Amino acid sequence: MLQKMTDEMRFTKRTGVLLLMAGLFVFLLYLYLLDIMGLETFSGVIRTIQQTNPLYYLLALGCLLLTMAFYSLTWQRLLHIVSVKVSFLKALQFIWIGSFVDLLVPAESVSGDISRIYLASKESNENAGKIVASVVTHRLLSGFVVFGGFFISSVYFILKYSPPSVVQEAVLIILATSIVSQSLLFYLSTRKHATEKLVNWLINLLVRFSRGHWHFDKLRKSAERMLAAFHDGIATFGQRSRMLVLPVIFAIVAWFFDLLIVVLVFFSLGSLGVTVSLSLIVVVYSIGVGLQVIPIGIPAEIGIYEIVMTSVYTLFGVPIAVSAVATLFTRVITLWVKLLIGGVAVQWLGIKAFKGPVASN
Repeated sequence: MLQKMTDEMRFTKRTGVLLLMAGLFVFLLYLYLLDIMGLETFSGVIRTIQQTNPLYYLLALGCLLLTMAFYSLTWQRLLHIVSVKVSFLKALQFIWIGSFVDLLVPAESVSGDISRIYLASKESNENAGKIVASVVTHRLLSGFVVFGGFFISSVYFILKYSPPSVVQEAVLIILATSIVSQSLLFYLSTRKHATEKLVNWLINLLVRFSRGHWHFDKLRKSAERMLAAFHDGIATFGQRSRMLVLPVIFAIVAWFFDLLIVVLVFFSLGSLGVTVSLSLIVVVYSIGVGLQVIPIGIPAEIGIYEIVMTSVYTLFGVPIAVSAVATLFTRVITLWVKLLIGGVAVQWLGIKAFKGPVASN
């Protein structure tokens, strides 16, 4: 058991290092291509980094910790509403682990949700369906807050600055995609018959692929029990709607600190005389959030995210060197630091799991 756990830890660390190297290589290649086009990107990036104010950047790092804390509080309160007992520290640990898995496994947030559902179910010994209900509601609340801010800032930005039509169309497409995805998730959560049809379709698909070699009767019964608990949990949220006030507040605070990371990154570059409007930061931040849930199939959208965000900032009039550094500095916090702390949380959980049986003997 110890050997298997050690091998898994080494694999995740090795994968994380490879991700960092791959992302940095792709981003540097992108900057190099811009440089040979005569934009003097590398020299501009170096000058920008040299003039960075480290105090604001440290504050941005602190905002990440506050973001994860309030994000965990949101989920922990939702678990409490459906009578699932998980402490705040455990919820925080599971959130860090879920984030770590999301960054490493290219399943666009699904893998992280599955990991924290599993961990919370093992911790509380409750039916996983109730925990799925809390995770889905958590996703709906967070999505509502993020894209609500996106909608308001987009309208303000378009009316005040009249950006090019291509920018307006891109913003509208992302808004429409967000509305459709959130509406579909809400529909499936509140319509028991639709969810049952979807689950049965997936199981029948597995039956067809197995060609009768595997039997899924136990899986079907387990899915039925989980779905019943899931919809009971969703119904509980509807019956105890007043108790959702606190999770909504926590979700808004988590969004605020997450957004503040980007704001403080630009403050750290403020000595360069570059001013960026808050509405623009909210719009670009929301585009980045939307990009991270698109099924690209690349862990953490490594390289793709950096190129897109740098290009978007530049398209909105931010100098290319400042755009590149702002994107890089933001990713150091939202990707590399998350991988580091998430990896520590995974390792700590593994150590505790190993020590548990020994202590009980």
